[in-house]
Amino acid sequence: MIALTTPISEATIRSLKVGDEVLISGVVFTGRDAVHKYLHEGGALPPGVSLQGGIIYHCGPVMMKQPDGSYVCTAAGPTTSIREEPYQGQIIHDFGVRAVIGKGGMGDRTAEACKDDGCVYLHAIGGAAQVLAECVKKVRNVYFAEEFGSPEAIWELEVVDFPAVVTIDAHGHSLHREIMAASKAELEKRL
Repeated sequence: MIALTTPISEATIRSLKVGDEVLISGVVFTGRDAVHKYLHEGGALPPGVSLQGGIIYHCGPVMMKQPDGSYVCTAAGPTTSIREEPYQGQIIHDFGVRAVIGKGGMGDRTAEACKDDGCVYLHAIGGAAQVLAECVKKVRNVYFAEEFGSPEAIWELEVVDFPAVVTIDAHGHSLHREIMAASKAELEKRL
């Protein structure tokens, strides 16, 4: 397992390769469809929020508000990433994102942005939302909750040893593309 701590340098990201297992510690920002579309169309991040050297997690976490107004994360599983394909490459480039976490992989535009800008796509375990929530040690803040709703808001999470696997690296390799090609070849043999 390779330990990654945010903010992450480009050199560290470029040292990773498809198949590497990582444990992430530091700050992670969630972002789903509404946030990606908003940023893609020129929207600004909230004051004081920077994604430079950071991580976007495709996740709509389940939060429980505490009596003191703070939040506790009870579920933090990845959501399907391909929905963000129209936006992700530009967001990686414009905001200096070093890693994107999700499930199911992403397409060629995101893979190209990872190669050009020094970013990786990290696959998190689907179906393990409660286990992954245990890695969230603190909910630091929430942004755009009123505008987009809780699942689509940007949640600023402090994580420790969040597990993921590199499935698109900064060298142009995509495990998703390789598996799709191998599956297609096998299907053609059987048809």
